[in-house]
Amino acid sequence: MSTGLDLVAALHRIVQDATDSVPGARRGSLLIEDGDRLIYRAAVGFDGLLGGPLRVPSDAGPAGAGPLLDPAGGAQVVAAAAWYGARLPGAAALDRLPQGAVVLLAPVRMHGRSIGVLAVEQPAADPLPDERWGPLLALAASASAALERRELYDDTARSAHENRVLEEVLNAVSAQASPHQLVEIISIGIKSIQLRPQWSAVELILLEDAARGGAPASDPGGPRDVRVYRVPRRAPTSYWNNLRDGALVAGRNLGVDLTFCFGGAGGEGSQGALLDEGIRRGVHGIAVAPIDPAGLEPMIRRAREAGIPVVTFDSPPVEGSGALAYVGTDNVAAGRLAGEMMARLLPNGGAVGAQIASVRAPNGNERVAGFRAAVAGTAIAVQPPSENVYDTSLALQLTLEALRTGDLAGAFGACAENGPAWGAAARTMGREGDLKIVAFDLVPETIAMLREGTIHATVVQREYDMGYRAVEVLHDLVSRGVDEALAELPAPRRGEDPRATRFIDTGADVVTLERTPWSRPLSEHLALETARKTANRRRGRARAVRPIELLAVGVDAKEEGFVEESARLAPDSLVGRVLSAGRSLIVDAVDGAEGELHRLPDVVEARRRGTLTLVGVPLLARGVALGVLVLCSERRAACSAEDLTQIERITDTLAVALENAQLLRRITERTDELEHANDRQAALLGTIQELSSPVVPIARDIVVMPIIGAMDAQRTGRFLESMLREIAERRASVVLIDVTGMAVVDAVAADHLMAAARAARLLGAEVVLVGITPAAAQLMVQQGLDLGCVVTRSTLELGFAYALSQTGGRVVYSRSSGARRS
Repeated sequence: MSTGLDLVAALHRIVQDATDSVPGARRGSLLIEDGDRLIYRAAVGFDGLLGGPLRVPSDAGPAGAGPLLDPAGGAQVVAAAAWYGARLPGAAALDRLPQGAVVLLAPVRMHGRSIGVLAVEQPAADPLPDERWGPLLALAASASAALERRELYDDTARSAHENRVLEEVLNAVSAQASPHQLVEIISIGIKSIQLRPQWSAVELILLEDAARGGAPASDPGGPRDVRVYRVPRRAPTSYWNNLRDGALVAGRNLGVDLTFCFGGAGGEGSQGALLDEGIRRGVHGIAVAPIDPAGLEPMIRRAREAGIPVVTFDSPPVEGSGALAYVGTDNVAAGRLAGEMMARLLPNGGAVGAQIASVRAPNGNERVAGFRAAVAGTAIAVQPPSENVYDTSLALQLTLEALRTGDLAGAFGACAENGPAWGAAARTMGREGDLKIVAFDLVPETIAMLREGTIHATVVQREYDMGYRAVEVLHDLVSRGVDEALAELPAPRRGEDPRATRFIDTGADVVTLERTPWSRPLSEHLALETARKTANRRRGRARAVRPIELLAVGVDAKEEGFVEESARLAPDSLVGRVLSAGRSLIVDAVDGAEGELHRLPDVVEARRRGTLTLVGVPLLARGVALGVLVLCSERRAACSAEDLTQIERITDTLAVALENAQLLRRITERTDELEHANDRQAALLGTIQELSSPVVPIARDIVVMPIIGAMDAQRTGRFLESMLREIAERRASVVLIDVTGMAVVDAVAADHLMAAARAARLLGAEVVLVGITPAAAQLMVQQGLDLGCVVTRSTLELGFAYALSQTGGRVVYSRSSGARRS
């Protein structure tokens, strides 16, 4: 009975049962159409016919090289030599086939259409009795059911994964991600959504003005520059991106100022350097995923001594750490889940290879320990794990070496990049599906390998929840106080120090492509993950009681081979043609193709590099082209109409996201410009205000305050405040208000001046108005303005003389020095 856990094993069992059901049969196989090719999905007994074992899956030639079955599609008997000659390239011993041997063909159908055959070799041409055909046809039907079931789960997983990629694009743009991050999401996303085309490269080519966030060029027909973004190989960072997204959303929902950084093990941008900067800056709390917990512990203790609470996430701290809490996975329990799945995949046991990211990070070691505990007592022998130190190239090199030198039946990837490394090695060695692989986490490469059957199961951490919960815990520690917040966290285990680091387990799930009694199907997991993220993002932003600044530091996964370069757009190129046409173009390098597109320079160059299918899809936003997405495959006719429609859906979302990013960038730049202008204007106004109402002490007990410009209510308030402060500080008896430079002395201005006089009188000072011009005097008379008992003088000199008389001074005139008080 097939559980959906191991399709390769299920199909092999069907072929073995079919071979056993035919008397004297030595060989059996299952051939299935895959696009324009036939593929061996299972085979039994071919070691004597070939120079070596028949690896599965293995190419069996073009699907159109003759019908597998007669037009009626029923069971059929064909000569073995002719059959193997056409469908088994490289057969070395066809002449040693039994005389008259035939191959019995039972049809394998999906959705009512024949898509392959279950083929069993019969040593003699004797007719097979009906009672023998019955089991063979039933087994072919079982193969049909297994493949149809797998296709159904794969279709739902592909749809769910497409939604996830679209959501990641929108999230990346809303977070103002760089084109670097966008092309990674698109490139790896499309490759893991569309398995059959086997896209070898995905490039994002943006018009230079679009790449900078500017408006489209006014002359689209003129020479134009482009930016080319390419990710031929890159470490799987989606795990850390998901974790970062959870943390950032939590920060927004809680109303805190959260900075999320990625740090390495050493160097200028190390985790230690980032923590040191945060401590010096005086952040209120720190969350960190320690690469080297022991090496980072002194910095954690420094933070605690500075009164900054610290929590770790993803990887636990050392025992007795200064970190108050660890938010993450119970790694031993998660490793045990992986071991239990491996035991089901290898019921007869065998050697199992293992790989971890770093021996310094306890999470990988703990997972391997849990894995070993789960398979203890079985015939499974776990090899010592290799370490790839977060380097995907080294990970692949180590897994290939392990497969070449060891007789491995299974493999365990304890960290995100390790599972895909085992899968890539299995592909290279022709052991896809045969090598039983249990991975960790759900990066896009793992999704693709689950769907194609290279990886059988993966233990998935809830990294988004991990990031979200870490910020929640840190916020509680800061806002409510350490003692109160710790009281609500899980208590230390019995026998542990009450001051031990608290552990918040975010849990883990086992995911397989199909639903099994022990796992969740991939499509359901992706849908639930997307729904949970959406629900969190829709929560309103909290109103912070006080400003809180938090720092979160993740692991800097190494980037490999990212290309960003400038180029001049050639109109006579595939990209130029796509932009001018405003529609997608597909170039298939079919034998004998002589169309105009095939002679374009970049198409000729791509074909020289082995590309057989080249696709260009425009990024259109409101009818304006922002750039082109270019995809390459080494397969002929790789892009079907369905494939292109799906790519265009993703590209349309990317175009809208890029347009929104451009708009946001322009608004941000304009806002910054306005803020700078407002700051300059405010500074200028402040200077003008200071200059327009200066306070000039000209003698003991006497100050002068000239007014320049108009007096409105706001300026009156500042004028009064300044005047009263000077009267109090200088103990002035007389204030000369010089209105020579005042724009208009009307009823409103008179009211303001009278208010100043009354306020001064309350402090025991007298106000004298000086500098009233003849025109101002005439206007005041015409308007019937009454200044009451306020003394007025026509000039500052006369006003000063009056002030001296009131304070006991006098003016002495001489020829050499002007007026002076004596």
